[in-house]
Amino acid sequence: MHWLIVLAIVLVLFGAGKLPRVMGDFAKGIKAFKSGMKEEDEAAAASSPPAQVTPPAGAAASTASVGVGDRPRDHA
Repeated sequence: MHWLIVLAIVLVLFGAGKLPRVMGDFAKGIKAFKSGMKEEDEAAAASSPPAQVTPPAGAAASTASVGVGDRPRDHA
């Protein structure tokens, strides 16, 4: 029921002659958006995957030297 009210308001505001033109422009906008998204997906697929980042050698050595006995104790 509320969609009929919305349609009536749109017809009053735009008139019956302008409505097809407005809907056509809306459809063109949707098509342009979809084609832009498709081009973006194709560009992302064509690019090479990002290189894996390895941590610096010093960071790996410092985490390896931490043992269970080195942890601080909880004092309750």
